Amino acid sequence: MRSSRLLSIQMHLQLRGCVSAEALAREFEVSVRTIYRDVDALSASGVPVFAQRGRNGGIALHEGYRTRLTGMTTAEARSVPLAGLPMAARDLGLGVDAAAAQRKLMTSLPELGGADAQLIAERFHIDPVPWYHRAEVVDWLPTLAAAAWQDRRVRITYEGWDGQSQREVGPLGLVLKGGLWYLVAMAAGRPRTYRVSAIRSLEATDAKVARPRSFDLAQYWPRSVAQFEARLMRTTARVLITEEGLRILRAVSPAAAERVQATQQATSRVGWMQAELPIESPAYSARQILRLGTEVEVLAPPEVRRAVAREAAAVARRHLRAVR
Repeated sequence: MRSSRLLSIQMHLQLRGCVSAEALAREFEVSVRTIYRDVDALSASGVPVFAQRGRNGGIALHEGYRTRLTGMTTAEARSVPLAGLPMAARDLGLGVDAAAAQRKLMTSLPELGGADAQLIAERFHIDPVPWYHRAEVVDWLPTLAAAAWQDRRVRITYEGWDGQSQREVGPLGLVLKGGLWYLVAMAAGRPRTYRVSAIRSLEATDAKVARPRSFDLAQYWPRSVAQFEARLMRTTARVLITEEGLRILRAVSPAAAERVQATQQATSRVGWMQAELPIESPAYSARQILRLGTEVEVLAPPEVRRAVAREAAAVARRHLRAVR
């Protein structure tokens, strides 16, 4: 473990130049004292590493020194696809290995190519979590990742819309979408999707997953998303909506906004247009529609219009009581 860290520190300095001991300690999840011991060990083994004192000082390699000892461990090789996604790698318990793999890939490149790659890494960052959201903290992810890697079935307690249930499923893969993790697993003979944060308990088993030979996660996921959205919003409501309402809708549901734009028609009411809005059940749709405030009016179907009226009246009554 220490020898691997020593090599990683050496490559980190090669890529970054002068780095403080505190920054190295954070990067490798050890104490500052351990970093200084590691630097002493590198120096004793002939690596030209030195410490610069002063406000902008730190630990550095002598200029021009480069190492080509970049062989990857098994764990690092597995984490290569996540090398540029530190948040996802950390969630899966692969953060340290993915960072080490990225460093080894960088240092193995030709000098100019490595410099360009480093510039890209420093100037571009991927943040998969939408505005005003927080990444979910999911304790099960490392266990699920290991089960998916080893083709082992798991027993889960899952909380769906209809309550909790016990299930045994065969993990096929994990997907990070919009900051949320989803498990794709074999259940009842076909792939199904589960939100990982809705798993209330998890136990890995020794039973093997009967993985379909033709299954491809990258091809399955977009088809699954399209089918889910089509199934969720099977019907539409006829609405009047303003440009401001359409702007708000783009922020909360881009797919619904696309449908509104595709079906919009002019009306005699100035500043308003008529269009079709994809909806779910009346009760759920009422709350979603009210997110647009006074910038929308439901014309049909009647049950959705009534649901919006009931929900709006209930909100008004509650707030009137609060003021009085």
